Amino acid sequence: MRVLARSRRARRALAASLIVVVVLAGSAYGTNLLLNARTVQLFGGVTARVETPHRVVALTFDDGPDPAGAETLLDTLARSEARATFYVTGRELAENPALGARIAAEGHELGNHTYSHRRMVMVSPGTVADEIERTDVLIRRTGYRGEITFRPPNGKKLFSLPAYLDRHDRKTIMWDVEPDSYPEVAASAAGIVSHTVERVRPGSIVLLHGMYSSREQTRLAVGPLIERLRAEGYRFVTVSELLALR
Repeated sequence: MRVLARSRRARRALAASLIVVVVLAGSAYGTNLLLNARTVQLFGGVTARVETPHRVVALTFDDGPDPAGAETLLDTLARSEARATFYVTGRELAENPALGARIAAEGHELGNHTYSHRRMVMVSPGTVADEIERTDVLIRRTGYRGEITFRPPNGKKLFSLPAYLDRHDRKTIMWDVEPDSYPEVAASAAGIVSHTVERVRPGSIVLLHGMYSSREQTRLAVGPLIERLRAEGYRFVTVSELLALR
């Protein structure tokens, strides 16, 4: 009888352990999905694309501004008569205030990409507030007066960040097309253009990186990409203009 009782207790203990493992595994998997989700977050709204019948697209550029590539990028946008949205970091904006002022003066939109570009996961509410509010101040110093939307570094978001954004009625902007995030696509300007044109839909938000010296192919792709999309009837808007179409 004692052997049988010990066997039952062992089976119950094993079953309980298995349940704990499954719950923890499921929780970790779910947390990872939420961390990387483009269309869902725990608090507030998040936008990766706007549902609209209009053939409009928002080009967005993350990181910087870095003179190594931003000047050339802005020259291309000026020649193409296209406006874009720049998600800048406060640290680089502080280092390049004249470049930030040029972005604003030429009619582009500036968005907040935190001060330091650190992953905003498992950080304190105070850290979130500091990263965002310091950058907001620097964006306003450029002369930009429109709404300041927010994009999390690497698209990572979990608890404190969405809670802060929801509490302050701030919009989280993601993307639905990201051509130069894939090495095999980013290797050539032609690859970036083809990948984007094949995937853009009315209301798309395109994520690009073009302000660093290492992103030459992205900069080379911007002009041809604008031409291709215009030929298909698209016009270019800022993120705020796109959101206004909802």
